[in-house]
Amino acid sequence: MNTGAMNTLPVFIGEPGIVCALGRGAREVRAQLLAADAPQGLSPTDALMPGCLLTLGFAAADLPDLSDCELALRGRNNRLLRAAYRQIAGQVEAVIARYGAERVAVVLGTSTSGIGEAEHAFSFRRVHGEFPPDFNYAQQEMGMPSRFLAMESGARGPAWTISTACSSSAKALASAARLLRAGIADAVITGGADSLCRFTVAGFSALEAVSPARCNPFSRNRAGINIGEGAALFVMSREPGPVRLSGWGESADAYHMSAPEPSGAGAIAAIAQALQRAQLGPSHIDYLNLHGTATPHNDAMESRAVAAALGCDVPASSTKPLTGHTLGAAGAIEAALCWLTLHGNAPRCLPPHWWDSQADQDLPRLNLITPNTTAPRLRHVLSTSFAFGGSNAALILSVE
Repeated sequence: MNTGAMNTLPVFIGEPGIVCALGRGAREVRAQLLAADAPQGLSPTDALMPGCLLTLGFAAADLPDLSDCELALRGRNNRLLRAAYRQIAGQVEAVIARYGAERVAVVLGTSTSGIGEAEHAFSFRRVHGEFPPDFNYAQQEMGMPSRFLAMESGARGPAWTISTACSSSAKALASAARLLRAGIADAVITGGADSLCRFTVAGFSALEAVSPARCNPFSRNRAGINIGEGAALFVMSREPGPVRLSGWGESADAYHMSAPEPSGAGAIAAIAQALQRAQLGPSHIDYLNLHGTATPHNDAMESRAVAAALGCDVPASSTKPLTGHTLGAAGAIEAALCWLTLHGNAPRCLPPHWWDSQADQDLPRLNLITPNTTAPRLRHVLSTSFAFGGSNAALILSVE
């Protein structure tokens, strides 16, 4: 096997399986993503913080049951994964039939895994003096999502989970591409999942980073994030398809545990790597899906990084006012939104940037997309993911 030649082979990603606050499945999510009348997805609730109304991005209530699985695999994260997996099961069956189960790998990203089940179990224990019978400590282990999906799919190749906070599933897609180019696998099931739980809501609230209203990225009035949940999965292979993962870049600036490096040096490096790998220049990017969390520090860093790496003319939007910040699943979900923008979108509509239009005059003025905007050309889109600890990732999806 000529691994040197394989390192230049293109890798393709099939239609995503997706479930998030915008809905379930490609058709529903695309319609809600591109809707121009009003922002969709998020809703106010005190379900996780009783007495405290927050805007959150809950996924569908009727998630699949997992009673057929061993106890360690039961949990909301894996229910989200099953909902997304069922949408791509046919693609997976096809690559297993073509290559064999041992040549199909699983690489996922998450940050919560089963911590929600642990929360419930410890609350139960405080009242009853013992853990509930439906709790297994292994439910919260980070490796459980990939173990579950390997079991669900029948894939028998390498399987692992990446947990680097909000860059987790973007890095999973990059890792999947490397597996293919190294010849270690012939197809990879990749993506990510994260589920809403009190732990993340309380943690970001303690950092004073949560907005009670719908988040307002890049506004001078921005006041923090909305947290969401969801899952997105792809089958990635070297077999030609309509959408390529043409570029990816990763960096680590290690500036601070929770604050981004202010100049955006790490973000700029990740974007530059993605462009170089895709053999593209900044002017080739037709749409930018911003990380766009609506926190003061992240938006300031990201706007500077975009201005330096791409310039301020590229049409851009943050989709977090629609999905919430899905943490470890954000990279995969936003890659799925880019896929749905690139393919099956004949009018070339771009996802609107929902905000109050009150620009922060201290930041570079990005070209934020208004509703009903269409692109004259839509071939290459870039999605950015920036995480705690300075973990940065950028993905470029392309069509011919």
